[in-house]
Amino acid sequence: MIVPRRVALRSLFTVAVAAFTGGALARIATAPTARPVPGDDPSGDFPGDPFDLFDEMYAGRRIQARTTPAGVPEVRVDGRPLHLMRCADGGYLTPIDHYQTYPTPLAATRAAVDELGSAPLSRLAAAHGAHPGGSPRGLHT
Repeated sequence: MIVPRRVALRSLFTVAVAAFTGGALARIATAPTARPVPGDDPSGDFPGDPFDLFDEMYAGRRIQARTTPAGVPEVRVDGRPLHLMRCADGGYLTPIDHYQTYPTPLAATRAAVDELGSAPLSRLAAAHGAHPGGSPRGLHT
């Protein structure tokens, strides 16, 4: 009995899809289930990463920043993430103050701390534009 070409190709395609799907599902099943949430580290440290931009106390708050592998500054204020956005003019701004750009990540972070005053930074401040249940300025309410 000769198998038509169309049936053979369809069968081969089905076997390839099933093998790929099985391999993908096996990787998902063996992946760790618990991932750390940014900003939940009480020490405020980036585990194992040096602070190549800055790590200092400013206005009674610990501000830290490092450069990610993608070359983007990652900033924390008292251990909670602060989102920095790069502007077309080369400056930076934060969700705390959308109306002013600053020449460096340090200047933008210090301005955010000044704007926050004594209010704690919300955990949602790192998710730009998404502040369900929180204030759009990143203040913890």
